[in-house]
Amino acid sequence: MKFIKFLIVGILFGIIMSKSEVISWYRIYEMFRFESFHMYGIIGSAVVLGALATWVIKKYKLRNLDGEQITFSDKQKSIPRYLIGGTLFGLGWAMTGACPGPMFVLLGKGVWSVGIIVISATFGTFLYGLLRSKLPH
Repeated sequence: MKFIKFLIVGILFGIIMSKSEVISWYRIYEMFRFESFHMYGIIGSAVVLGALATWVIKKYKLRNLDGEQITFSDKQKSIPRYLIGGTLFGLGWAMTGACPGPMFVLLGKGVWSVGIIVISATFGTFLYGLLRSKLPH
């Protein structure tokens, strides 16, 4: 019962992802071929909303659900890791046609072949956890 609010938010997120066609392999294909603005508009909206939310959190010194103040760290030396990580993420997205959110929405819709992608992503996350101390941060 404690986590019901997270379940509800997850279900709503899945419905929005499905209705906005973000989970559509064809929409992702159009985006990577620069044939449609649809996905760029959605991603751009998310970036603007994220920037606005970050500004509000910093301005009003908001706290998380545990009452701790939310903080952000300035890591100017981390630009190469973002470029490398973003490139790997983009390559995986282009090869599979799904990023983490849509992967689970597709599973929920019964696209069972995405299970291979979910297992691979989980393995990659586990592998990162094992190698994290040896990687540059």
